[in-house]
Amino acid sequence: MSTSPNPIMNRRTLGRTGLRVSLLSQGTGGPSQFGQRRGAAQAEQDALIRRCIELGVNLFDTHHSYGDSEAILGRALRGVPRDDYILVSKWAYPRDGDPNGERDPEDLARSVERSLRRLNTERLEILLLHGLLAEHHDAAVERYMPVLERLREQGKIAHRGFSLRFVSDPEQCGALAGLTKAPDKWDVIMLKYGILNQWAAREILPLALRHDVGILNMAAVRIRLPDPARLAETIADWKSRALIGRDALPDEDPLGWLVRDDVESTISAAYKFAADHPAISSVITGTSNIAHLESNARAMERPYLRPADRRRVERIFGGAAEYA
Repeated sequence: MSTSPNPIMNRRTLGRTGLRVSLLSQGTGGPSQFGQRRGAAQAEQDALIRRCIELGVNLFDTHHSYGDSEAILGRALRGVPRDDYILVSKWAYPRDGDPNGERDPEDLARSVERSLRRLNTERLEILLLHGLLAEHHDAAVERYMPVLERLREQGKIAHRGFSLRFVSDPEQCGALAGLTKAPDKWDVIMLKYGILNQWAAREILPLALRHDVGILNMAAVRIRLPDPARLAETIADWKSRALIGRDALPDEDPLGWLVRDDVESTISAAYKFAADHPAISSVITGTSNIAHLESNARAMERPYLRPADRRRVERIFGGAAEYA
């Protein structure tokens, strides 16, 4: 295990954008929403972002709906040279119903203007349509792509893409639609890929590599993996439904066999697995805890599991495609 206080952060190229992004990136959503849900003060959030910069994290993901995250992040990044970091924000098209509904497409442009003000910047490197579903893909392209293109020409965004909504049926998400119908229009896709949810590796990640679309990996460690009791319950449930073999894993501490050498914990193993695919450019952590951030950064120093362990993880969980 590295004892360096500032490990050298690996960087990868984010698809056709050409952006060199840190393998670990910092999100401002998730359960804690940048610490807002537990009452974190701006000084604590500033310290978290400063530590990100020290560790070599250069990509920050946010959204206008994450409480005051955009404004908090904008304040925390004051004094950091603008070319030293990359900003990703999002816009949620109408969540309920057809994107061809009554909402004015110019709401997208107005949302970007608000985000720029809150973030105290003149540009977003990446703007994502948030939570795109397959059934909405074509209408979203027709209705919102002209606005995205205008914003790009104005220099207010550099690259465009979409994030995926958490749905129980992966076929409902918009990734396959985007990569098969209009791969030239999308520069970046934000999706979930991890030990307990490997469905993206079947078709989406190979297609992203083929079309040079950058992949940001969100929520690889969020609900079940950090909670030993919940993880054990999940494994027991999946065994009962034959999603995994009954003898594939022990009932207690089912992923403990991964923890050895430079794998500090199950969470460390999960971050390594989440980064160990050639299509993945960055894995987003949503922690608001500096110690957790540092542990996640250490996992990225050697961003892969032992080959035999990885193959076992893929063999056991490769057929499970549920949101986890």
